[in-house]
Amino acid sequence: MTTTAPDAPPARSSLRRGHWIDHWDPEDATFWERTGAKVANRNLWYSILSEHIGFSIWTMWSVLVLFMGPEYGIDAAGKFFLVAVPTLVGSILRLPYTMAPARFGGRNWTVVSAALLLIPTVLAAFVMQPGTPYWVFVVVAAVGGLGGGNFASSMANINAFYPEAKKGWALGLNAGGGNIGVPVIQLVGLLIIATAGTSAPGILLGIYIPLIVVAATFAAIKMDNITSMRNDTGAFSEAVRESQTWVMSFLYIGTFGSFIGYSFAFGLVLQNQFGRTPLQAAAVTFIGPLLGSVIRPVGGWLADRYGGAKITFYNFVGMGVSTLVVLAASAADSLALFTVGFVLLFALTGVGNGSTYKMIPAIFRGQARVAIESDGADPGQAYLRARRLSGAVIGIAGAVGALGGLFINLAFRQSFMTAQSGDPAFWSFLAFYVVCIAVTYAVYLRPAPAHVALAGV
Repeated sequence: MTTTAPDAPPARSSLRRGHWIDHWDPEDATFWERTGAKVANRNLWYSILSEHIGFSIWTMWSVLVLFMGPEYGIDAAGKFFLVAVPTLVGSILRLPYTMAPARFGGRNWTVVSAALLLIPTVLAAFVMQPGTPYWVFVVVAAVGGLGGGNFASSMANINAFYPEAKKGWALGLNAGGGNIGVPVIQLVGLLIIATAGTSAPGILLGIYIPLIVVAATFAAIKMDNITSMRNDTGAFSEAVRESQTWVMSFLYIGTFGSFIGYSFAFGLVLQNQFGRTPLQAAAVTFIGPLLGSVIRPVGGWLADRYGGAKITFYNFVGMGVSTLVVLAASAADSLALFTVGFVLLFALTGVGNGSTYKMIPAIFRGQARVAIESDGADPGQAYLRARRLSGAVIGIAGAVGALGGLFINLAFRQSFMTAQSGDPAFWSFLAFYVVCIAVTYAVYLRPAPAHVALAGV
């Protein structure tokens, strides 16, 4: 059943003022077929491009550390800390980036956030050479966190363009296309190391500078702002008071936190635990993030079809099993089995990323149904609130979830410092996945309150 806000004329075209769209009602089936789908899909593709470059810049230090040979004088612990710094900054930036589309417009902020990526890229081009003080590397890596914020604003923006029935696939495609920026920059780094050696990190940075300009330009020309989102910053404070925000943020630590943390750490783990050279590590580092990125829309699609909570629950079970495979491989000193287990773990993080993000709009739309059916709330206002909260919670969960990447890299740093192995870190990750399994079941799968039963999660 399609619900149309009473004050929105049904089936009319979007009213446009330049790049601003004044009328947007994706739940109106006629509006969606006539106008909405075409506009939403166009914004989706250019959002993916910008977010893709953002992820590449955010994770570029996972590649740059592979160029840092003995002449840089940085040990394994120092490198793990170096890749943890942009994770922390990117996580923090996701909170203000979540509110930016509502304040400035989704298209406008995409242009700005894409252009800002020039700063960490140009700075890195200047400092990537032996003899640079370690603190300078830390500062420049921190600026690289700018790329981590793009995800939050992009997802909040795209969430507003799509109807509930299509959010899982659209958000999964948007996030997956962005996540692919991780393996792409790692693959580019591999090609550079294989052809020019570890002394040429400037080539990598020189490739991305014009790509950033292209992404910002296309966003300016092709994307739109939705007027109803503007100045809707009150949704953020409302979302902070909503308990479901923190449950979903916790689960997202397990899925996306694992994805981004492992993306930063995989190459360093292979080098330090199995003695791989930078080229040997780079040759497989990109495989896990690539699978995790490509499969993310599948997680959204599965959640659309079978329910996000079920997919998320069984996905965490799979992540726990995969972690046990990694630990068994480590005990047997089997690089092949270790790589298989780690890559499988990556793939499951992608599925979980898609399913958890599908759950967020479903939960708040379920709350809207309860308000309409039990309390007599106005349908238009109830569903508008659901869209507002969904966008805010997506940003908050993205920020909190990304902090998981920081914890993973700090855990690896401590693990290698004390045990010269990643095993203690993996045991801690396994324990966390067990807790995620329990939380998913307790909150969403056992007999639950009405707002969950109607949410379709």
